[in-house]
Amino acid sequence: MNIYDEYRGKKILITGHTGFKGAWLVAILDSLGAHILGYALAPEFNHCLYNEIDGNKKCHSITGDIRDKSKLTQVIKDFEPDYIFHLAAQALVIRSYTIPSETFEVNTVGTANVLEAVNLLKKKCTIIAITTDKVYENKEWEHPYKEDDRLGGYDPYSASKACTELVISSFRNSFFNLSEYKKHQKAIISVRAGNVIGGGDYSENRIIPDVIRGLSKGDEIVLRSPNSIRPWQHVLEPLFAYLKLGLHIEKDPEKYSIAFNIGPNLDDILTVEELVQRAIKTWGKGKYVTTGEKKVHEAGLLKLDISLIKDLLGWKPVYSSEEAIDKTIQWYKESNKNDFTKQQIEDYLDEIS
Repeated sequence: MNIYDEYRGKKILITGHTGFKGAWLVAILDSLGAHILGYALAPEFNHCLYNEIDGNKKCHSITGDIRDKSKLTQVIKDFEPDYIFHLAAQALVIRSYTIPSETFEVNTVGTANVLEAVNLLKKKCTIIAITTDKVYENKEWEHPYKEDDRLGGYDPYSASKACTELVISSFRNSFFNLSEYKKHQKAIISVRAGNVIGGGDYSENRIIPDVIRGLSKGDEIVLRSPNSIRPWQHVLEPLFAYLKLGLHIEKDPEKYSIAFNIGPNLDDILTVEELVQRAIKTWGKGKYVTTGEKKVHEAGLLKLDISLIKDLLGWKPVYSSEEAIDKTIQWYKESNKNDFTKQQIEDYLDEIS
């Protein structure tokens, strides 16, 4: 038995369960025997991971917008979750330039709606709120960002997520204060994950989906920022870290009701171009071209310091960046996506058992 089996029979609410990371989390929690309720917009496309894994058979799905405060509040009130994994977001940097106000509404106000609804619950509830590594005021230096570094955001997406961190902090202090935990029994943690890759991501203007579209069609893959460095990690790394954090904060809220970075080891660094070269090697063929042209501002360098989660939880990455790329590309080459998703989850559990 591993610690994750503690989720068996627990009532878990996932916001954003139809998205890329949300669908993977549904698959994981279903394999662990949890009782899952998902609240999200309908999938943007029929061809998506949630449908490929038969998501509706793994959870009870409610279609809704987290900006719909009354509906969201009623869902949380009726379900009375033990845990909430809040993943619902407008998660694309380039799209945030097109819909900046909506990005702030979804990411910042939407999070406030979730937490306000939780405040009305008359039972114990643990909240794991997912933000991003892009919440920091990025000066594009070699210094890896720590959890107490200054928040900021150049683009609307990054800024909205930095604002989300302030919303979380405000609710933690004002409504879920640890000095009164025995009274309200609400604990919240925020998690800042690095760039996540994995099978089932079909979003626009993200590197792996762009690579897969190019490889599948035999087209040249166009790289906007070949020298950019990101903390690449396989999707299973942060998701299992979220689950581990959820169990720890539930048992010791005073120690874990803080923010955590999650990413690869600092010496595990790949540029966008190196990632694409590895992906082509794993796929078996392909070609790319660098344009040197950016549509909008995107940071060129971002590193995370993950020493806090290593020290407090003993968590560490299982896969190297190259292994994460290999496992991602292998997923897209498989015909039975549902079975292969289950297999990758089982393989990861074997690694950490």
